Amino acid sequence: MADAGVLRAAAASAAAGCVVAGAVAVTVAVAAGPGPGLTGYVSEAGVTDSGYAGAYRIGVFALAAALLLLAAALPPALRAAAGLLVAGAAGTALSGAVACSTGCPLPPFEAATVADLVHGGASIAATAAVVFAMLALVRHPAAGRALRRVAGVGAALALPLSGAVGLAMLLVGRGGLVGVLERLLLAVAAGWGLVTAAVLGLAHRRS
Repeated sequence: MADAGVLRAAAASAAAGCVVAGAVAVTVAVAAGPGPGLTGYVSEAGVTDSGYAGAYRIGVFALAAALLLLAAALPPALRAAAGLLVAGAAGTALSGAVACSTGCPLPPFEAATVADLVHGGASIAATAAVVFAMLALVRHPAAGRALRRVAGVGAALALPLSGAVGLAMLLVGRGGLVGVLERLLLAVAAGWGLVTAAVLGLAHRRS
């Protein structure tokens, strides 16, 4: 049991590092790349002709690794949340592996390629899986008070943002509103992952 606790603590620490590294790499790619700023999608930093596509993909893969490590750091009783995090990691990795075309067009306002649909679908599924993982932690007594509190705050912020992003994409389409909402949602997810990793690391070290 002690060895398992040490491994989970190490996984939590590695997850925190991956969240920071991934968030920094993606932020640099978005801020320094040739994209349209706040009026475009974050994924536009990863288009093939962007000079920062490599940094973007490295960041996305680091975030996928962070989700896998978070799943490994969770106690065994939290299987549902861990499974959702694994699903989120798979979707995140797929979104990094399949680049969208210029502008990352999505229906109903723009004509999308197969790659655009795969990338967009994987990104949406990954984000949804992370939000559902927060909800799974909130509802499970085995998560402990600290982990449930962090998940509760994360879900309270992520759920309305997710709904707003979805509605804006369907009713308004690509633009400043979707761009800002998407960045806020991703910041909430990254912040939740970092704080959750810290809580898990401290809990495993104490035990």
